[in-house]
Amino acid sequence: MTAPGGPAAPGGEDRGGLRAALSGLTTRGRSFLAAGIAAAVCAYVLGQSDLLHVGVLLALLPLICVTVLSHTRYRVAGSRRLSPSQVPAGSEARVQLRLDNVTRMPTGLLMLQDHVPYVLGPRPRFVLDRVEAGGRREVAYRVRSDLRGRYPLGPLQLRLADPFGMCELTRSFSAYDTLTVVPRTEPLPPVRLVGESSGYGDGRQRSLAQAGDDDVIPRGYRHGDDLRRVHWRSTARYGELMVRREEQPQRARCTVLLDTRRIAYQGAGPDSAFEWAVSGAASALVHMLERGYAVRLLTDTGSSVPGEGADGSAGATQDSADSAGLLMDTLAVVDHSDGAGLSRSYDVLRGGTEGLLVAFLGDLDEEQTAVAARMRQRSGAAVAFVLDSDGWAGGVRPGARAEERLRQLREAGWTALAVGPGASLPELWQHAARQRSESPVAGGTTGFSGGWS
Repeated sequence: MTAPGGPAAPGGEDRGGLRAALSGLTTRGRSFLAAGIAAAVCAYVLGQSDLLHVGVLLALLPLICVTVLSHTRYRVAGSRRLSPSQVPAGSEARVQLRLDNVTRMPTGLLMLQDHVPYVLGPRPRFVLDRVEAGGRREVAYRVRSDLRGRYPLGPLQLRLADPFGMCELTRSFSAYDTLTVVPRTEPLPPVRLVGESSGYGDGRQRSLAQAGDDDVIPRGYRHGDDLRRVHWRSTARYGELMVRREEQPQRARCTVLLDTRRIAYQGAGPDSAFEWAVSGAASALVHMLERGYAVRLLTDTGSSVPGEGADGSAGATQDSADSAGLLMDTLAVVDHSDGAGLSRSYDVLRGGTEGLLVAFLGDLDEEQTAVAARMRQRSGAAVAFVLDSDGWAGGVRPGARAEERLRQLREAGWTALAVGPGASLPELWQHAARQRSESPVAGGTTGFSGGWS
């Protein structure tokens, strides 16, 4: 991208550039102009020619600077490099600015300024004394945000100034970059989960294409196949070596449910209950992807991410890094919903059988507790982290009503835990594993073996 140092065309545009330059007079330039006019008036009234000369000099100096600066013709090219473009909340990103003088004449004094949102820190400004013809300058600054979101960086502005500081002109580049601040994640301890084994787990339901020996669907022999898998009856029938089909593993699935209802949370900011829930959901998603699960993010609105494929899960057909990036981009901008209940997310879960359901829930009334309890029927195991907003707002332990909601969820088969202010998710994760191993419904009766242990 390029930005001109002066007007690009003569005539009317030059006059417009001159007017713009006059509007760019600094405080010093305006002071000199006002002092010169005042001195000239006083000289005329008092009849002092020497004072008139001083007044004319004071008034002409800023006007000469404006004229010279507005007719300065050189072009510079600017670029921005953001590394990395996605950072966790509370981490820093480095922004490198590069300025190239693409003309055959050196520049004067340049002031470089980049526009950044106030949450990322102060607006960076740099002073470049002189850039030689064909020269290059590189400067860098760092940005940091404790609040997740997507933040635009730019446009880059170039301020031209004369050597006396009488006038400043601003030229803007057009390019923007976007910094994505994702929720903080915590590494979770490796506990035994529903449907887990080496690669494709207990609950991943290995199955042959057909059950009986006579019903086996064979395939042609391939180099490297084990000869013990040769199906001789099919070989005799087709006249070539045929082998039994391999077992077809079904990838274990995990759904992370995030309750985003505005009425379910109190407070705001990086230490609020809602931000803890978002960070917890991000940690669970990353952890399950690392364990080889096909995962999806589901919210109370019924929206599912990534929402592609037969089961709408990520990780089964996508690279885990790409899947994690997609999910984290979504969590970077997730906000409160205006919904009052969890019925939409229940309708989504009702349409299939989930391997593992991990839910991060806000305040639940009696009706929503019943809806959440029914979600357990469609999963091999269900773990709920329930955030009591009263506790987060006042720093007190969950009240009797919150304890009753937890009891109802546990009776429905959930492994339910209360989350207090500043709770550690890794510790709660381990506690959930111990609680499930001690529960009489661990392992469930839905055809999924294993569990938290």
